[in-house]
Amino acid sequence: MIYAMKLLEKKTLHEEIADTLRDLIIKGELQEGDKINENELCAAMGISKTPLREALRVLSVEGLVQLVPNRGSYVAKPTFEEIKEMFDVMSALEGLCARTAAEKMSDKDLSHLEKLHNKLEEKYESRDLKGYLRYNDIYHSFLQDLAGNTTLNQMIKGLRKKILLYRLQSLALPERLDHSIKEHRELIKIFRKRDSERAEGLMRKHLKAQCDAIEKLRETILIKSTFHRSTSIVP
Repeated sequence: MIYAMKLLEKKTLHEEIADTLRDLIIKGELQEGDKINENELCAAMGISKTPLREALRVLSVEGLVQLVPNRGSYVAKPTFEEIKEMFDVMSALEGLCARTAAEKMSDKDLSHLEKLHNKLEEKYESRDLKGYLRYNDIYHSFLQDLAGNTTLNQMIKGLRKKILLYRLQSLALPERLDHSIKEHRELIKIFRKRDSERAEGLMRKHLKAQCDAIEKLRETILIKSTFHRSTSIVP
């Protein structure tokens, strides 16, 4: 039975391709609005178009890729309102996770959460943004698993993949990393007290702060872009 379960956990080729493409998008090697060149990807990965297109359909469902009939596939370019909607939903779901996790948390669970928090502190001190994001994702996933709500897990799983890119973008603001670690320091204090109500409130606030950072970053980029266009006009 255990052997059978391991077989079920093995990823299919199109799932592995989807993971690779998702990583390229998160790293910015495939940027918002870019057309996805299927021929180049097939040649680089040594695959046929069939599993690639299956992978693109998976990413389309996740909202990371837009499939345009007769034109091909593009990296999705959501509006800020669409991103905000995702964070609004995620904050409610992660808030519930935090509340339930605090209620169920054993001393052993807390010890593991402390270790994850320490990893965040290490990555913060070294200003390792990608490392920080990785352990942040592990931290939140642990709380999700600890909550033990299957329906909640299913709802969060797909959305977590969607917002991972925007969580990385939010850290592009110089002050966001400082604010994020402060928020996590408050969270760990609350989890030590097993204060479920405050854990939910702080987690919601934490997600809202990420969304606010993305809005500020996009406004900054827009202002710079507008300034560049205005100064590049030849009289």
